[in-house]
Amino acid sequence: MTYHAFLIKYAEIAIKGKNRYLFEDALVRQIRRTLTRTEGEFEVIKEQGRIYVLCPEQYDYDEVVSLLGTVFGIVEFCPVMIFEENGFEQMAEDAVTYMKRIHPGYAGTFKVFTRRANKHYPMTSMEVSAELGGHILDAFLEASVDVHEPALLLHVEIRDKIYFYSQTIKGPGGMPVGTNGKATLLLSGGIDSPVAGYMIAKRGVTIDAVYFHAPPYTSERAKQKVVDLAAVVARYSGPIRLHVVNFTDIQLYIYDKCPHDELTIIMRRYMMRIAEHFAVQGRSLGLITGESIGQVASQTMQSLLTTNAVCTLPVYRPVIGMDKQEIVERARQIGTFDTSILPYEDCCTIFVAKHPVTKPILKVIEKSERKLEEKIDDLLKTAIETTEVIVVE
Repeated sequence: MTYHAFLIKYAEIAIKGKNRYLFEDALVRQIRRTLTRTEGEFEVIKEQGRIYVLCPEQYDYDEVVSLLGTVFGIVEFCPVMIFEENGFEQMAEDAVTYMKRIHPGYAGTFKVFTRRANKHYPMTSMEVSAELGGHILDAFLEASVDVHEPALLLHVEIRDKIYFYSQTIKGPGGMPVGTNGKATLLLSGGIDSPVAGYMIAKRGVTIDAVYFHAPPYTSERAKQKVVDLAAVVARYSGPIRLHVVNFTDIQLYIYDKCPHDELTIIMRRYMMRIAEHFAVQGRSLGLITGESIGQVASQTMQSLLTTNAVCTLPVYRPVIGMDKQEIVERARQIGTFDTSILPYEDCCTIFVAKHPVTKPILKVIEKSERKLEEKIDDLLKTAIETTEVIVVE
């Protein structure tokens, strides 16, 4: 392959002080895990404030670029060509070789920027840049130097070997997964919750998930749709333990005993109770939902207050201030949108009330829930004990 390595660039990690190495090591581990999805033996090394992915002789460049684009913590990455260090004249030849391979026939403006990690090199960084620029001008007669706003910036790093790169590919940013604890996502088949899971994972949080299934009112295709959504999120977050809860009997009992305009909010409260059970069991530090203020009846400020009342863990709502179009755009970006819009309904849409209460009063909802006391504990126990756990890679 033309490129021998990738230089990994990060941002927030660099300001972590004495703990910086912990975040760097987590990023290295995440890159290694991610690259096991493609063929070839890749070596990920950390040296002198840099992380490099050293590539085998044969690998799928496009696939590796795609995979590195899913690793949280990477702000940018650069494909690199590496040459042996055999004196300046050889370096100059290698610089021209790099330009001819990567930018053949280049006729624009450029600048050479040199970084000497090897401080024993006999020339200064500015001297190397100037001399290399001259050799490139000799080889590319229509090119010109612009030190202020060049169209192309050729980076040269002098280490035990010589590293050349001039292209930068945007990464997802964020923090390496696993550096900020774990949270449990209430995952539906809609557009919002996968985006919410992605956004929390981007902050370094490991993700578990809970999905509420309502057979026979929801089909196996609806369940598979959620598994598929979890798989897309897992490309970024790493493996997800997905708890599939059979919620049918609880929903039917609520439907039979409670006012129909309160169905959505009461069902939501029981979903939160069950999700929190699995969150505590899995040592999660909070719940994640895809709720956005005012988007539907169960997401008004009054409804969110009433829902939160059943939780002891914090509830993280990363899309809370986003409008629907913003969430859709993010879903398209991360690859969940096309799956989310497949026409397989989940339990939330099957049992929705025609005229749901939009400003529920907590005491009124709690009074309605007392009508469930005869059987609800047993139904919750059965739902928890019969939950299917799927590890989604």
